[in-house]
Amino acid sequence: MNQRARLDPVPIPFIDVAAQRRRLGRSVDEAIARVLGHCQFILGPEVRALEAELAAFCGARHAVTCASGTDALVLALMAQGIGPGDAVICPSFTFTATAEVVALVGATPVFADVEEVSFNLDPESLQRACAAARELGLRPRAVIPVDLFGQPADHDRIASIAAAQELFVLDDAAQAFGATYKNRRLGTLAPTTATSFFPAKPLGCYGDGGAVLTDDEELAQVMRSLRVHGEGGGGKYDCVRIGMNGRLDTIQAAVLMEKLKIFPEEILARERIARRYSAGLADVATVPKLAQGSTSVWAQYTIRLAPGRRDALAAALKSQGIPTAIHYPTPLHRQQPYQ
Repeated sequence: MNQRARLDPVPIPFIDVAAQRRRLGRSVDEAIARVLGHCQFILGPEVRALEAELAAFCGARHAVTCASGTDALVLALMAQGIGPGDAVICPSFTFTATAEVVALVGATPVFADVEEVSFNLDPESLQRACAAARELGLRPRAVIPVDLFGQPADHDRIASIAAAQELFVLDDAAQAFGATYKNRRLGTLAPTTATSFFPAKPLGCYGDGGAVLTDDEELAQVMRSLRVHGEGGGGKYDCVRIGMNGRLDTIQAAVLMEKLKIFPEEILARERIARRYSAGLADVATVPKLAQGSTSVWAQYTIRLAPGRRDALAAALKSQGIPTAIHYPTPLHRQQPYQ
């Protein structure tokens, strides 16, 4: 009985945030203590410092931090004036926030398909979605490609179609901050790139957080105004536009600055683990395949199985203490809000 108990597998978390906490605990605690000492909890010096470091990391001119990855998408759409009568093309296979933000600004999400290999937006389907939007009497104004599971979308082809269709490109890199496409980090491949610092993301804070990256100075200034209720140059009671409360708090900025120090090392560790998974699973499943010239940060390692095998494999792994999850069980175009 005791021998069997010793052999029982110990379940591991799907995302083990505690492991990183054990490594960075002291430095993060000290960073938080500094914020508690100066008491500048809203837009304190750590927020400005983090924005500079994020921009430098990606090679972008500006980083505008905000309260969540969802707010990052909203800020970018608001800054472009996208609203009622406008269509925004989104992949149907993604987390709901990608389409949700379109509805929140009053525009209409029009769904496109994804490529079977990468799970990312299919450029040919983008073309068809623009035509479908016009048939509905909508103005195609923007496209939100998603860099799903940590791998960049086909940004060159998407940019080419977007230019021909006169679409604003907002890259949803919530799962892919730190990934590269043709030797360039995400953050400079589209006019704006939104990302998330949700705790389970490759670079996550100890709560909610997000950022928008851009080379456009005017756009960055507008988004900085929008995140503080449309504040103008005259101070907090000078309102020059309709905005929102979308700021990143200083404590989360302090946490992220400590995590960013080891982030390149963690990306390499994720890559090593992904290679090991691929070597061990290639005979039993369809494993991820990276596009030539791209790197992934492996927010999730996603495999495909023959019909009828998925649940059996998940059960077998669970019996060994290995967690799995379905990403995503229902595409957005089949979900109730978008019917």
